Amino acid sequence: MKRRNFIKQVGGVSALAMVGGLTLPAFTGKNKRHITILHTNDTHSHIEPFKANHRRNPNRGGVARRATLVEKIRKENPNTLLLDAGDIFQGTPYFNYFGGELEFKLMSMLKYDVATIGNHDFDNSIDGFYKQLPNAKFDFVSANYDFKNTVLDTHVKPYRIIIKDGIKIGIFGLGIELDGLVDKRLYKETGYLDPVEIAQDITNELKNEKKCDLIICLSHLGYYYKSNPDKISDLNLAKATKNIDLIIGGHTHTFLKKPTIVKNIDDKNTLINQVGAYGINVGRIDFYFDEDLNKTSSGTTILV
Repeated sequence: MKRRNFIKQVGGVSALAMVGGLTLPAFTGKNKRHITILHTNDTHSHIEPFKANHRRNPNRGGVARRATLVEKIRKENPNTLLLDAGDIFQGTPYFNYFGGELEFKLMSMLKYDVATIGNHDFDNSIDGFYKQLPNAKFDFVSANYDFKNTVLDTHVKPYRIIIKDGIKIGIFGLGIELDGLVDKRLYKETGYLDPVEIAQDITNELKNEKKCDLIICLSHLGYYYKSNPDKISDLNLAKATKNIDLIIGGHTHTFLKKPTIVKNIDDKNTLINQVGAYGINVGRIDFYFDEDLNKTSSGTTILV
């Protein structure tokens, strides 16, 4: 199936009701708007904080602490989205025992908005992932995995559109090539489409047809590969495409204190952020829109 037809056939749009904007001292005009993006990646079934005597991450992380942090920020700015870049599964006995049920239920309690699929999310097979979907009260997006001949067909959309305070936000997902990384018996007939070509097609649709003001890619491609610089990664994706404002990354467990800025093919800035792994950190990106919808941004990483 051609890429464009694939996107057209399964592309999904949903919108949240508009929420009143947060008034900030520097943005007192009624048309000045503020969107906060919170994000995680590679949480790997880490429900509880690391123990106090852990050699690398003592007393860090934990879903309950993340929930408190997210709730606090949502009170500061109701126009907040919570996103995840994949590898939700695998890493603690919670996954081995509950098969992903607990992870999805807790993410639903935290009111995640959108997530993408990582390679470890196939560890109980595509059927195991599908079995847990009723526990996920949020959407999964993946534009370059073709699930047409699998149980996930129609359940995972290429993108979702959310409206916050009149700002239209397009969120799409990209996944790493599974061949050679995951046993084919686990992902079955899932097809892999070129991430760069798909990103070009889908961002053109989101920008020019759907008129999105902000475009976010949830990527499980990996930040960068020093041993193979030409391999598709978040850095290479940003350089080879246009229209993406923010790439939220995963897979390589890369810890960035603040977003990396990369020039795209139109010489415009693309932000890239990734916050390590295991729920130790939460990323925060704030976008500010003036009355003409010109945007500025700031970003940081918050230790949980």
